[in-house]
Amino acid sequence: MKQFVQVNSAAFTTERWYQVGRPALLMGALLLVVLATVPFWSSGLVVDKLTTLFVYILLAVMWNLLAGYAGLVSVGQQAFFGLGAYFALRLVEMGMSPYPAFFVGALGCAVIALFISVFALRFKDGEFAIAMWVTAEVIRILVMFDPIVQGETGTSLLVMNQYEPEFRRNSNFWFGLVAMAGMLGLVLWLINSRIGAAAQAIRDDEEAANSVGIRVMRVKQIIFVVAAFGCALAGAIWLASSVTFQPRTYFGVQWTVFMLFMVLVGGLRTFEGPIIGAIAFFLLQEFLGDYGVWYLSGLGVVAILFALYVPNGIWGELQQRRGLHLLPTGVRLKLMKKD
Repeated sequence: MKQFVQVNSAAFTTERWYQVGRPALLMGALLLVVLATVPFWSSGLVVDKLTTLFVYILLAVMWNLLAGYAGLVSVGQQAFFGLGAYFALRLVEMGMSPYPAFFVGALGCAVIALFISVFALRFKDGEFAIAMWVTAEVIRILVMFDPIVQGETGTSLLVMNQYEPEFRRNSNFWFGLVAMAGMLGLVLWLINSRIGAAAQAIRDDEEAANSVGIRVMRVKQIIFVVAAFGCALAGAIWLASSVTFQPRTYFGVQWTVFMLFMVLVGGLRTFEGPIIGAIAFFLLQEFLGDYGVWYLSGLGVVAILFALYVPNGIWGELQQRRGLHLLPTGVRLKLMKKD
């Protein structure tokens, strides 16, 4: 996508696609096709692990969309992670098939997010973060009052036991893969659209954005609802894999901490960064997760080191130092040579 403009008598072209943009997209599509075949030739353990990775990538990308591109730093995204699982559980109890219920439950969560945004987005910066954390706690308490949930005891999605273990594992994997790929595509399109440009303008200077006619509240609501929908899908996938549902687990603030860690390590305000951060977090969990408190301490140390010495994250540093851009996430000016 190219467009020529004239600035101070010098010819420029605006480019959205970087030199490796299209090949990178093709490689990504090929990788998704290969991943779709994993259940046919790999072990059940690998399938389960990859499903978990899909959830982490979903969460990281959604938090980065919200905080990185729109400047809405939330510590309450666990509200939508938990609601996605809870709505799916409720829909199944009402007689809906599990996998359609996972998607419909996420849509229901998006509707709830739209209502929440009406008051939550009136807050700014730290106040918004606190408001979202309080909202998550209120939702957790309300869910606990549901007789099916039985307070902190929780419940189980027993209907999943009607499927053969291999079928259930593979179905969870494919549902997670489709959800992750779909949301990655949606986010990539969104940040390259007018909405994405408006969101970044609002992030940089909300008053200036409003003064040039950007509908600030509407743009924020779109980003907020999309991020909530993605987190809800992640919660539904987690429920499908674990079967059990406990409010303390699904609405725990640790989920937002994980999101923040993945984005910080991978690179805030980049599309590829959260994916890399999710993979890094997944590997750390796999190799160090059994060490309990030492594992959590290690995560904290890594986060501090990145905040101090690699503030742009892994991918952010590569972009800054090497000029590496794989996917189109903005427009750049390029000086044209005169004949």
